[in-house]
Amino acid sequence: MNPRLTKNQQRTICSQLGRFRLQLLYKASIHGFTGAAFHQRCDNRSPTVSVGYNNSGYVFGGYTKQPFSQSGQYVNDDQAFLFTFSGEKLLKYPVTGPGYAVKMVANSGPYFGEALALVSGSKPVVYNNPGNYYNFTAAEMHGNDLNLTECEVYQVEESTELEKPWRTIMWESQKRKELIESIKSYKPPVSSVTKARVLLIGPVGAGKSSFFNSVNSVFRGHVTSQAISGSSTTSLTTQFRTYSVKAGREGKPLPLILCDTMGLEESKGVGLDIDDMSSILKGHLPDCYQFNPSAPLHAEAHGYHRSPGLKDKIHCVAYVIDACKISIMPKGLEEKLDSVRRKVNLIGIPQLVLLTKVDEACPLVKEDVTNIYKSGYIKDVMQEVSSRLGVPLSCVVPVKNYSEELELDMDCDILLLSAVIQMLRFVDNYFDEVSDRLNINQSLASDLVIKLSNQPKI
Repeated sequence: MNPRLTKNQQRTICSQLGRFRLQLLYKASIHGFTGAAFHQRCDNRSPTVSVGYNNSGYVFGGYTKQPFSQSGQYVNDDQAFLFTFSGEKLLKYPVTGPGYAVKMVANSGPYFGEALALVSGSKPVVYNNPGNYYNFTAAEMHGNDLNLTECEVYQVEESTELEKPWRTIMWESQKRKELIESIKSYKPPVSSVTKARVLLIGPVGAGKSSFFNSVNSVFRGHVTSQAISGSSTTSLTTQFRTYSVKAGREGKPLPLILCDTMGLEESKGVGLDIDDMSSILKGHLPDCYQFNPSAPLHAEAHGYHRSPGLKDKIHCVAYVIDACKISIMPKGLEEKLDSVRRKVNLIGIPQLVLLTKVDEACPLVKEDVTNIYKSGYIKDVMQEVSSRLGVPLSCVVPVKNYSEELELDMDCDILLLSAVIQMLRFVDNYFDEVSDRLNINQSLASDLVIKLSNQPKI
């Protein structure tokens, strides 16, 4: 059920009410141009905005904070008003007789005083009588066209939309192209390493495999599903997998490898074994290694990398967390994540958080992904993730994976690509730290040589 009221018109109406959003309750072309259909969908719901449309192109209606009923009585509402649109501008007509602001008529749609009624007498028409508790002119309100082509009623809901985005992001096709080119041209700052290796860690069902599939989709130009993903109570990933992303089907592999693991689970002896984590981070695990939750990897295992190089190690860790479940995360799972984080910290690998399913968590984002940094709710969730996992808010990045879509969406692509860019920046931090440690060790070695050379000969 799609609203006919445009997003700009909805914002304009909501600007008169405060930080609210509109949720469509009743649409006459679907539910019927009858009082019964209107009351079935809208009674006891409040506040509401009722909107009429006619063939002359007028969009008009009224607002009331009082719930509708079929009592036949007038109800008091000193906040009620009628309105019409003149282009994008809203013309507002406040109630002049608050005690008679709304009339509860069973055989009619929204009925404001004795001035205006939509779906009057259970017909697609307008009842119009200016001056009765609302002052307006019929020509200005609806162009004297009393035949309705549509009538909608919206419930006014509290919105978490912030006045301005708290992070800046450009939602343009040119930005998408720039992000893609930046990722394609990336080179690790260490000559012995050609590809950045990012490890994805998270609870079962959080969207680790889906994230790889989504990033792969962006570069393939269509939605793909190379890594096994879906809904399950246990991990669908049972092996350690390293996925290389290609720029197109026959394209050149990107300088990025995404490493997927078993999902973390609350109970002991299931899911990813914490003792395997050090082996993964240090580059000992071979691709396609079959996890055994009851027994960690040992040095005698087939394919075990005894002397991994810098190119085999993990250069960045990304925790994949479901935005819908962070507030109900089991204590056991939180403790496992904390154990992983401490291991990663000891080795000195940068960490960030990918916050998935943001559209399922927030209606504002589901309506439009570009609202991601205007959603106060998503910001609160990100702050909770930051607190629970012990990472700065700047290390928490929201994404929307492709799950039900058949075609790519530019805004989803930009979120996904922005997350990859952050990963590569963190990878650079890792190599900077490695380089600094190497320089320190070389300096210490040089100092030792000098000291030894200055010692008196026996």
